[in-house]
Amino acid sequence: MSITVLIAPSGFKESLPVDDVTRAIARGVLRAMPDATLLSAPMVDGGEGTTRAIVNATSGQMIETRVTGPVGATVPSFWGLMGGKGPATAVIEMAAAAGLSLVPRDRRDPTLTTSRGVGELILQALDHGVQRILIGCGDSGINDGGAGMARALGARLLDAAGDELPEGGGALRHLARIDLGGLDPRLARTRIDVAVNWHNQLLGPKGVARVFGPQKGATPTQVEDLEQGLETYAALIRAQTGLDLGAMNGAGASGGLGAGLVAFAGATLHPRFDIMLDYLEFDHLLARADLVITAEGSLDGQSPYGKVPCEVSRRAEARGIPTIALAGTIGKGAQETFAHGISAFASIVKRPCSLEEAIAQGDKLLCRAAEDAMRMMMVGQRLERHARAA
Repeated sequence: MSITVLIAPSGFKESLPVDDVTRAIARGVLRAMPDATLLSAPMVDGGEGTTRAIVNATSGQMIETRVTGPVGATVPSFWGLMGGKGPATAVIEMAAAAGLSLVPRDRRDPTLTTSRGVGELILQALDHGVQRILIGCGDSGINDGGAGMARALGARLLDAAGDELPEGGGALRHLARIDLGGLDPRLARTRIDVAVNWHNQLLGPKGVARVFGPQKGATPTQVEDLEQGLETYAALIRAQTGLDLGAMNGAGASGGLGAGLVAFAGATLHPRFDIMLDYLEFDHLLARADLVITAEGSLDGQSPYGKVPCEVSRRAEARGIPTIALAGTIGKGAQETFAHGISAFASIVKRPCSLEEAIAQGDKLLCRAAEDAMRMMMVGQRLERHARAA
């Protein structure tokens, strides 16, 4: 009996990007069930790899370009056009213009890095005539609250003398006035959705400067300068627009870019997996599936709290569709995932080996694990048919 399998995995960090994980699982399924119908919904979180994964999943188009990078030099970049019959939709991952990987290690100073290139990507998408833009926030190398992006879109950020501020989050503590008169009018006619970590705050002890600034190279003194700058920035935005960005869920995403996108681009922030599933038409794909296979590097007691396998399995369970989870490691508390829709799980590592070996062999291990899972399911099908015949 032929079945339809929806493959909806995460990438395996430092081993396989999500597209490769999807393909490896697909090969394993077809080895066991050559007649199976396969659907794919690669799960991405807005960081590196988001654009290509969504473009590939929707048979869209990658567009290569160049923009201002986080340290001010021009860098190669890209954005995507989704395929399908819906409204023309651009996909942008902010990391392609302002990611930490674009900041040389000897220049990792988040008081100076800029999000200007993100604004340039948005302008290119608008020039293409899109009706919607999906922006993924993750893997950033900035802490400027989206100020650089805002300037690329036409806003002016001025000091007390009326001069333009320098680029970077460190300059925001000198901000005295924001001029929105030059903002691109097309922004008001374009739906912009942003996939964010819903728990990232802009200000305070759990704010983006204090939590992520040191990871991006900020010294303790620079962290306080960044915090002060974002406080000034948020206060002026609130006075001018009424938006309380300091208390807004997700506003701290990608060095505060989430806040800037709301304030200057009229964007709407969303919990990252909710909006990604929406754009990938996950529910439409799920309605056609008999089985879901998901995967992530680790499955444990934390998986029910925002990790891909349980985000997928909850939706599948609501439709009565079983979900198999494959993982590099099965950790403490993994059994808790059964209460969140996971029907069965298995480690892809079948024998003792080093982490380095497991990473290097990730593609083969995933393929074999998917094949084994399907063959076990076939045993169950045979037993069911035997019971019915008896």
